[in-house]
Amino acid sequence: MLLDGILIGKIVRFALVGLAGAAIDFGSTFLCKEVLKINKFISNAIGFTLAATFCFFLNKYWTYQSQTPLAWTEYLMFIAVSLVGLGINTSVVYLLNEKAKMNFYLSKCFAIAMASVWNFVANLLITFA
Repeated sequence: MLLDGILIGKIVRFALVGLAGAAIDFGSTFLCKEVLKINKFISNAIGFTLAATFCFFLNKYWTYQSQTPLAWTEYLMFIAVSLVGLGINTSVVYLLNEKAKMNFYLSKCFAIAMASVWNFVANLLITFA
């Protein structure tokens, strides 16, 4: 029972960090794509990367409460997991926006949801195990 409560707490904290990360992701992507006129896939990658870096620190210390002093090792593992997430994210955006002709930002919502599932599980089992 306690294990279930701990896991649920991690999921809730991960979701809250993810919402903040999504705001950074969307804001950065919008700025790059709409204001700076950078290619939408490069803008997507920039937003995702900024959000992933922000989320690393909150997830390390708050969500997973990692005590490992090797923050750089965890960061590199987190980024590796996030790069797979970026691949999932970009693929979903491409399929929904380019192929299915769904609105770019709506496609990005679905992409974030799909990548988030991967990121939570992989970080739980690999990065912060």
